[in-house]
Amino acid sequence: MNPVEWIGSARQYLHEVGVEYRKITWPQQKEAAAGTIGVIVVVTIITVVLGFVDFGLAEVMKKVLE
Repeated sequence: MNPVEWIGSARQYLHEVGVEYRKITWPQQKEAAAGTIGVIVVVTIITVVLGFVDFGLAEVMKKVLE
């Protein structure tokens, strides 16, 4: 591909990116905050549960290896 074709392709790509970017609908601030809080709560719950599972399995392995 020669430089002129490359520049044309790059311009076309950037134009298409701009067209798609204008189609984005951004959430309201309240929706974004609620979604963020929801993710933090779910991640915290999963972290605590997996921590207990890890601790329990570690204790089982200690008993097995004694």
